[in-house]
Amino acid sequence: MFFDDERSNRLRPQILTELVSQYMNDAERARFYGLPESTRVRERVKIISPENLKIGEHCWIGEGAALDASGGLEIGEHTSIGLNTLIFTHSSWLANMTLQNHSGSDLIERKPVKIGKGCFIGGLVVIMAGVTIGDFATVQPNSVVAKDVPPRTLVAGNPARVFQKYDDEYIQSEVERVRGENARRRALAEERGDAPGSWGAPAGDFTE
Repeated sequence: MFFDDERSNRLRPQILTELVSQYMNDAERARFYGLPESTRVRERVKIISPENLKIGEHCWIGEGAALDASGGLEIGEHTSIGLNTLIFTHSSWLANMTLQNHSGSDLIERKPVKIGKGCFIGGLVVIMAGVTIGDFATVQPNSVVAKDVPPRTLVAGNPARVFQKYDDEYIQSEVERVRGENARRRALAEERGDAPGSWGAPAGDFTE
C-alpha cells in the first residue's frame, strides 16, 4: 500500500508530523515545530520546509494557513498570519510552460519572502514568492500581494496596493480609543456582575 522509494520516504516524516500536530493545542504545536515558546500555531497549518522558516516571538498563525518556506521565509516578532493564508516562496510556472513539471525539475524557481515585525496579515491572503512586507504593515483579507509592501501601510486588493499610511500619532490615537472602550466595557460588566472577558474586554451589547 505504501511506496518504498526515496521520495516517499523523504515525505513521510512530514506527513506524520502534520498528523500528530492536529492533536495538540496551539502552543504545543508551535513547540513541536521548534518555533518560539510565545508563538501560537492553530489547527491545519501546513509548513513546507520548516527548517527554512525563521519566526519571531509572539507570532500567531491562523487555521489552515500554508507557509511554504522552501525558498526561505522570515516572519518578524508580534506578527499575525490570518486564516487560510497562503505564502509561496517557489514557483513551478516555467516547468509547467515547458512540460517539465516532474519531481526534481530544475525549472522550479525559489525566492525568499520576508514579513516584518508588527504586521497584520488578514485571512485568505496570497503572498507571492520574492515579496518583502515592511514592518507594521497591514494586509487586508482576500488580497494578493505580488509586490513589496512599504512599512506602516495598509494594502488591499488584487493586486494589493497602498490605501493608507500609518504614523506614530495615528497608532497612538487608536491605542487610546481601543483601551478606553475596553475599560468602559469592563466597568459596565463589573456593574452587571458579569465575568470579565479573557481577551482584554468582555463581549456582548455595551451600547448603553
